Amino acid sequence: MSEDNLIYVTDQDFEAEVLKSDLPCLVDFWAPWCGPCKAIGPVVTELAAEFAGKVIIAKMNVDESPATPGKYGIRAIPTLILFKGGEVLDQVTGAVGKAQLAAMLEKA
Repeated sequence: MSEDNLIYVTDQDFEAEVLKSDLPCLVDFWAPWCGPCKAIGPVVTELAAEFAGKVIIAKMNVDESPATPGKYGIRAIPTLILFKGGEVLDQVTGAVGKAQLAAMLEKA
């Protein structure tokens, strides 16, 4: 866990870090070659700082960890999925605005 509340997860630690988390967890499924992913990266980092202690923000590189995105039917990136208590609470695909992501986090 880093001090800005942003963590990086893999197929190996996804269950422990995300599904078994006591806090709601927003996972940003991304890849280094994805332009829109880079565009929303700073927004995701800002939200991690703003929601520190309330929501965990995680990033998963779909190239390095393909099993988890496959399990959740992710066909396009960036896709952000909000998990709470091991269940999918909400999901958005594409480079959405900060306000939309913040509203999604407020629900959790």
